[in-house]
Amino acid sequence: MPQVELPIFPEGATIVNTRVCAFRENETIIWYNGSLPVFNHAEDDLATFRMFTGQLCVMGVVTQAEIARAFGVTPVSVKRSVKLFREKGVAGFYAPRKTRGATVLNPEKLAEVQSLLSIGSTINEISKTMDIKADTIRKAVKASKLILPKKKSPNLPLL
Repeated sequence: MPQVELPIFPEGATIVNTRVCAFRENETIIWYNGSLPVFNHAEDDLATFRMFTGQLCVMGVVTQAEIARAFGVTPVSVKRSVKLFREKGVAGFYAPRKTRGATVLNPEKLAEVQSLLSIGSTINEISKTMDIKADTIRKAVKASKLILPKKKSPNLPLL
């Protein structure tokens, strides 16, 4: 008949619940389930920490609240890890971050827009001919990347 094994955690371990703990040894975090080591990662590897804690929550080994209490992280960050693990799996934690696309007004287009502004074209005209949103041009003007020519004031008779 198999004997029940009591969880025996190393001294100084961060206890998550009665079955799971994490122990720091030589800049490595070793995770224990009962008295058996089940996973390890570098101490400063946040992506792997988030991945493994998310996996533990999804598997039902620990609760999100237990992770938040044990490691002093916000409950929202644990929820995000769990959601990411459920939606994208392990690969979701190591995928490159999505960044914005290339800038619309690169140096060549800036020069071209500036030359059109200098000859008197309006922002709306430039927007239509160059297929650039008018707001993009206005933002560039506001950021001083483009300069609007000064409007000529009509000659008023002096009295």
